[in-house]
Amino acid sequence: MNTWSSRNNETGAARMRDAAPDQLEAGAVGIPLTVTIRVVAVCLAMILAEGYDVAIYGAVLPMLQHGTNWSLSPFQLGAIASCSLAGMMIGAMGAGTVSDVIGRRWVLLGSVALFSVMMAAAALAPTPTFFVIARVIGGLGLGGVVPTAAALTVEYSPPHRRSFNYALIYTGYSLGGILVALLAIAWLPTHGWRWMFGLGAVPLLLILVSGPSLPESLDFLIGKKRFAQARALAGKLGVRHPRLENINTESADQAAHLTEASAAAPVCSLFDRSFIHATLAFWIAMFMGLLLLYGLSTWLPQLMRKAGYPLGSSLALLMTLNLAAALGSLSGGAVADRIGSKRVVSTLFLLAAASLCALPFAHGVVLTYVLVAIAGVGSIGNTMLLGGYVTQYYPPHNRATGIGWALGIGRFGAIAGPMIGGVLAQWNVVLAWNFFVFAAAGLLAAIAVLMVPNRRGLPTSA
Repeated sequence: MNTWSSRNNETGAARMRDAAPDQLEAGAVGIPLTVTIRVVAVCLAMILAEGYDVAIYGAVLPMLQHGTNWSLSPFQLGAIASCSLAGMMIGAMGAGTVSDVIGRRWVLLGSVALFSVMMAAAALAPTPTFFVIARVIGGLGLGGVVPTAAALTVEYSPPHRRSFNYALIYTGYSLGGILVALLAIAWLPTHGWRWMFGLGAVPLLLILVSGPSLPESLDFLIGKKRFAQARALAGKLGVRHPRLENINTESADQAAHLTEASAAAPVCSLFDRSFIHATLAFWIAMFMGLLLLYGLSTWLPQLMRKAGYPLGSSLALLMTLNLAAALGSLSGGAVADRIGSKRVVSTLFLLAAASLCALPFAHGVVLTYVLVAIAGVGSIGNTMLLGGYVTQYYPPHNRATGIGWALGIGRFGAIAGPMIGGVLAQWNVVLAWNFFVFAAAGLLAAIAVLMVPNRRGLPTSA
């Protein structure tokens, strides 16, 4: 190593010893681009598989109602969907917490394996009861994918690319939904719904192919004081980690200071003095964000038909909502990496609320599409960015727990959104007030995000 490099490393070590743990975690870690690409690609593929699983039920629902001898009522079909969401809620909370205790890698691979096996079980279900059990257990696996994939993606991304990479892996949801739509058009009429569920077991092959190349989180290993294992993994990947490189130069007290938080229960640590205000604000924001996302996705076609648009145009507007969300989340992620997640996420929620308030009074097709696109970016796309903000905000010892519990609480909003839309429709409320109610959710989400305290040493909290 040359003199300049040695002097630079010594200076960096001194800065690291004087820095707060938050600043260490947010500092520059030397991660080879190939490692980042590998982790992001695997996590994207696994979230795509989850997106397929989430979207498949809506695609096969008409055939479940009319193409089987199960005689399921609309209420029973809706209850099955709710049971799956409940499983996802429990899975998100549980898997996020467990991954902060035993590691990200095995929880992520186990979650994908669980929902893939349950897709096969649903395809072979002889009775509705068996089908429901498979969907609920599969929901546990589905809920565990995002918290662990998010944590790994953030921890193997350079600080200036974390929001963008999080948004990138989350586009897997949209890609999975598109795949379901294409396969439903080509396969469903001829092969039936069971084959559609059977294809959902294919991610088991993904685990066999990509699982061995997926690394464990270095931050997790360091937090658990498994320094030998962390050094071996860092050497294998070619990663430069300042906390790991300087662990020999720190006193026992300093080493304990870096890892003492990991000894606490991850869930309890969300409510200590350092995080309680952020935790509550994130929960409110995620609840309102998912309420807006699921409510708008479910009821937009029907609301636009009520406004006088034909069915084809209403579905095209729904496509616009989702396409704008995917593109907007990537652009928003890039901007958030430069100016801060709080500013971007709160602004986009406010824009969503404003566009929804203006939508009932829009004149002309072009303006309507523009407002729907803005609503898509500010609701669906922005909720992805909110998840990235939550994941980055918490330190390694409770990162997956933080995003897992935020998503779990948010699932209550996901359940409430479509129900609120249904109540408004049943009461035959004036069209404009349907949009105003969902706009209020966007406004409350923006306020909650603005209430998140800035975390020292985290650039994206600004």
